[in-house]
Amino acid sequence: MATIDIRRPHSFDKETAKSKAESLAKSMQEKLGLQWSWQGDAIAFNAPSGMAKGTTGKVAVSEREVHVAVDLPFLLRAAKGKVESKITEKLDEILA
Repeated sequence: MATIDIRRPHSFDKETAKSKAESLAKSMQEKLGLQWSWQGDAIAFNAPSGMAKGTTGKVAVSEREVHVAVDLPFLLRAAKGKVESKITEKLDEILA
């Protein structure tokens, strides 16, 4: 089960929603050094080093929603609220 699980509906066509999800992944890459790649309709990501080291997750895009699931390593679980807030803020921004 994911440490953080966020679902947001969208009103875009699937390709536009995927493009917006990719901008979220690029933002996480720049800020946290995450590595990511598309796997079908989902972006899989992980942090092999840096302050988010050990973090893994997916950003899945469907016809109607974007689903972000993040697994935080034990040492980062204390910061779950802050991480979840930042992801929610960015997700709401790109889906506006």
